[in-house]
Amino acid sequence: MTKPTKPLSYKDAGVDIDAGDALVDRIKPMVKSTRRPGADGTIGGFGGVFDLKAAGFNDPVLVSGTDGVGTKLKVAIETGKVDTVGIDLVAMCVNDVLAQGAEPLFFLDYFATGKLDVESAAAVVSGIAEGCRQAGAALIGGETAEMPGMYADGEFDLAGFVVGAVERDRMLPLIEKMAVGDVLIGLESSGPHSNGYSLIRRVVERSGLSFADPSPFGDGTLGEALLAPTTIYVDAAKPVLGDILGLAHITGGGLTDNVPRMLPDHLTAEFDFDAWDRPSVFRWLQDTGGIEEAEMRRAFNCGIGLVLCVKPESVMDVLSKLDPSGIAAHVIGELRAA
Repeated sequence: MTKPTKPLSYKDAGVDIDAGDALVDRIKPMVKSTRRPGADGTIGGFGGVFDLKAAGFNDPVLVSGTDGVGTKLKVAIETGKVDTVGIDLVAMCVNDVLAQGAEPLFFLDYFATGKLDVESAAAVVSGIAEGCRQAGAALIGGETAEMPGMYADGEFDLAGFVVGAVERDRMLPLIEKMAVGDVLIGLESSGPHSNGYSLIRRVVERSGLSFADPSPFGDGTLGEALLAPTTIYVDAAKPVLGDILGLAHITGGGLTDNVPRMLPDHLTAEFDFDAWDRPSVFRWLQDTGGIEEAEMRRAFNCGIGLVLCVKPESVMDVLSKLDPSGIAAHVIGELRAA
């Protein structure tokens, strides 16, 4: 066996520990900016710590969630605009635990890449920190994995993990209180959010446009328009959590598949799809891709990102409490016997 002339290092194998340390130093101020009661907003230990008592809970139930951004990441990577997918990552997780009535408490992220680009990774984490600030969740930890050979140059993947809490007697949904005639209120989305992007990318291919071309349905380039970050509904929904019976986060499967997840078996949702103006991005996708209406309603949120179930007598009060959020809300349907 030939004796090696140069000792091998981890860096020779493609893993740069110094780059990882540099990233931690870069993101420490971002993490600190997410500080909230119960978490001190530091990073660098082996585990993140959260004090439920300091957060003001008496008899809490923990609610956890994990999600990613899907192939929306491909659009971000191809355009080089990676500073908003972190918001998407947080939104997809915190909106899910919100559906149980839970307040998001803390968040952890997983960032994996073939070769760590500190600037790009820091831009992603800046978006994660912004999402955490919007959600009121502390960014208390995460993992940056540099794995040569696993990802092509410039590519990366993201996963997010959130833990929230809700007082035991305020958990949603309250299926035992739901009845025929209860009303569905929808809060508008900012666009496709983080669902349906495998189909969206096929539509872009069919259109003959590149992500750098002017958007045919909005401002800026097509790539920028498609990267509009997912709406975080925590602040909007908090004032009405005590007034509603159920809440559904509209992700893959659309209204038709997600709203039934909060309903008892003996009830079904009847929607008025004309109750809101569908954003122009969805009209462009449908027309350009020749997508059938039934497929649109299952692949995309079609302009509604969150649905609340309320008693008829509570509708006006709930709408008035939602109004200060600046997110438009509409009565979009009601419950019927299944």
